[in-house]
Amino acid sequence: MVRRAGGRSQSRFDHPVEEELLRAEEAAALLGVKRATLYTYVSRGLVRCVPEKGTKENRYLRADVEQLKTRHDARAGHAAVASGALRWGEPVIDSSVSRISEDGLAYRGHDAVELATRGHGFESIAELLWTGQLPREPTVWPAPEAPPSSLTPTSLAAMLPKDTPPLSALAALVPLLAASDAGRFAAPVEQDMARARRLIRHLGAWVCVAQAPGRVARALKEPTMAASLTTAWDAKPKRTAELINLALVLCADHELNTSTFAARVTASSGADLYACISAALAAISGHRHGGACDRVEALIAEVGRPERAAQVIHGRLRRGEAVTGFGHRLYKKGDPRVPSLVAAALSVKPEPLKVRVARAVMDTMKDAGHPPPSLDWGLVMLADALGLPSGAAAVLFSLGRTAGWVAHVLEQREQGHLLRPRARYVEPPAR
Repeated sequence: MVRRAGGRSQSRFDHPVEEELLRAEEAAALLGVKRATLYTYVSRGLVRCVPEKGTKENRYLRADVEQLKTRHDARAGHAAVASGALRWGEPVIDSSVSRISEDGLAYRGHDAVELATRGHGFESIAELLWTGQLPREPTVWPAPEAPPSSLTPTSLAAMLPKDTPPLSALAALVPLLAASDAGRFAAPVEQDMARARRLIRHLGAWVCVAQAPGRVARALKEPTMAASLTTAWDAKPKRTAELINLALVLCADHELNTSTFAARVTASSGADLYACISAALAAISGHRHGGACDRVEALIAEVGRPERAAQVIHGRLRRGEAVTGFGHRLYKKGDPRVPSLVAAALSVKPEPLKVRVARAVMDTMKDAGHPPPSLDWGLVMLADALGLPSGAAAVLFSLGRTAGWVAHVLEQREQGHLLRPRARYVEPPAR
């Protein structure tokens, strides 16, 4: 065991298995200290370590080392702080949209998990993030007007391969909608919020365009995003819209995650709302962000049956391979959003095979001393419980996050400055 500052004990294995590990000499060099000093940091709980299999050596978490370096560099001036701040480091932008703390996640001062579990609609949460005020009555957005006659579900489906993932289809849709909106440039705040409502409603209805374009028109007529997704996916279980809404609210914002930062950088350049959302969609597709949901789906498919969970997971761990979907750097005690998603998935009866597999993997990881599951894991479990198509978990993540993207775009425009970090030049290594 090692100890955190303050005396609380912590397992040497209490870290996300996907974290990059460093040898002692690498960690010490990155910190600019001797190995003895590195060992002191470990004993104080500032840097976590794990034993290297087959040797007596330890490996050290790069994330902890870089975070500690950022703190030390704060004494060295602005350039040193800035160089580390963009790597899970110190705050780099002032924002009032959401707050991550030891107490959990809050949207404009309201506990996010409480908002979700009390049944507040996604549309109401979006209005809260955009305006700072939680509507007293459930919010219903008007049905969006039809896009130009040249853009129909059938015409877009004809341009897309049949197996196009839903997130890729939405990324193709946004610029087409932008091209038909001549008033999108330098729009006033109220107009852009109306534009955001229309755009988000379209995204929720068009998720099925590559596989079932005929459902898009029906989905657009639904009163809420959750109902629209239920129709688009032709989901059958009872309470589907209610549980989809829970997921959307829990995903609505998460401070300066990669996709939100992409949206803010784009907004700071003066780009229109569609361009900002396109930038965010591109960022969230990466396998280290929203695309992690697809890797969780692949892992559950690889395990196949609950009784194979221990064999597959321990085999991966012995080979030093990643087990996707466990641990979060910002939540040392576990992501507070996940328990509600897991409970929602387990509430759907009869329990599908994939959910039983997911539960067996979670139990195996817990028994092995690893951190709790991440948001990606909870979203995949819920999507599997509801019988949603492959890729649906990543869509829930992305469409929920649209509310936060718009909030940050509006906030960035209000702040008015261009986001333009500087590079600190370093000599290239000799060859």
